[in-house]
Amino acid sequence: MNPHNLPGWATNLLLPILNLVSAMLVAGVVIFALGESPIESLGILVNSAFLNPEGLGYTLFYATTFIFTGLAVAFALHAGLFNIGGEGQMYIGGLGMALVVLNMDAHWGPWVVIPLAIAASTVFGAAWAFLPGYLQAKRGSHIVVTTIMFNFIASSLMNYIIVSLLIPVGQQSTSSRQFAASGWLPRLNDWLPVLGQTPVNISFLLALLALGAYALVMWRTSWGYGVSTVGLNPHAAHYAGISIKRTIIGVMAVSGALAGMAAVNSQMGSSHNLGLNFTAGAGFIGIAVALMGRNHPIGILLSAILFGGLIQGGFDLSLEKSNIPPETFVFIQGLIILFCGAMENLYAPALAALLQRFKKTSAA
Repeated sequence: MNPHNLPGWATNLLLPILNLVSAMLVAGVVIFALGESPIESLGILVNSAFLNPEGLGYTLFYATTFIFTGLAVAFALHAGLFNIGGEGQMYIGGLGMALVVLNMDAHWGPWVVIPLAIAASTVFGAAWAFLPGYLQAKRGSHIVVTTIMFNFIASSLMNYIIVSLLIPVGQQSTSSRQFAASGWLPRLNDWLPVLGQTPVNISFLLALLALGAYALVMWRTSWGYGVSTVGLNPHAAHYAGISIKRTIIGVMAVSGALAGMAAVNSQMGSSHNLGLNFTAGAGFIGIAVALMGRNHPIGILLSAILFGGLIQGGFDLSLEKSNIPPETFVFIQGLIILFCGAMENLYAPALAALLQRFKKTSAA
C-alpha cells in the first residue's frame, strides 16, 4: 500500500533509511544519557560487526537465521497474512531436524544426514504453520491469534520433549546430546580462513538461495501472482478463479517451512545439539526484518545483516563500555521495529509534499 503516491524508490529505499536514522538518533540520545559518546560507540559497533573479518563472520551467522525468519514473515504478508508464529515454527522445525540427526548421525555420513535433517526442519515447520493456515481458511480463525497461541504451545511442547525425553542421563544442561560430526554443517572458514573461528556455515548460502527462490516465485510465477492478488484484493482473486482457501493454507505452509529452516543454522552449524530456548527471539526479529526490508529480497538481506550486526557489535560494545549494558541493543531493536513498523509512514506526508513542490518548481 502506498497511500501517499510516492515513487517506488522513495517508498522502498528513502523511507526505510529515514526510519533507521531516526531510530539510531534516539538510540544515540540514550547512549549519551548513559554517559558515553554516541559517535565513539557507533564506531566501535561498526568496526566490530562489519570491518573486522571475524566480527563480520559472526554478523553473517546471526543474519542467516534472520533471513529465514524474515522471509517467512514476508511471504505470508504478500497474501495479507501476518504470520507472527515464526518463533514456534522455528522451534518445531528444530525438533524435526534433531530427531533425524539424533537417530542417524551414528550410522550415516553427512551426505545423507544433513540433507534429510534440513528437509525434516522444513516439513516440521510447514506442518506447524499449516494448522493456523487451515483454521484461518476453513474456520475463520484470525491468523495473528492462532500463531501467537501456537508459539506458546510449541514452547511448552519443546520444554517437555527436551527436559523429559532428550536430555541424556546424568547431563545437567537442558539440551540433547551432542550431534556426531556427520550432523555438523560445514563452516565457511574452511574455504575463507579470513573469517576466523566463526560459526558462519553453509546455511548462509542456503539463505541466499532461499532469497533467490522467493524472488523467482513471487515475481516470475503464476502462483506468486495469485498469492499477491489474494493479499491485495481477495474479491478480485475469487472472481479470477483463485482458490483463496488453498492459497492461504499453501502460503502458511511455505512460510512455516522457511521459519523451520532457521533452526538448522544455529543447531547444526554452531551448538551441535537441540537446546532449550534456542530460538532466542529470532522469530520476532524476522517481523522487523520483513517490515524494514519492505518484503523485497534485497531489503530482507540488508535488514538481516543490520540486525546481525547489532547483535555482534552490541556484544563487543558492552564489553568495552561498561556503562552500556547488553540490554541496550534489545532496546535499539525495538526502536527499529517501532520506526520501521508501526511508524513506517511517519515521513511519508512530508516527503510527498516535498516531491510535489519539486515537480511544480521543475514544471515552472
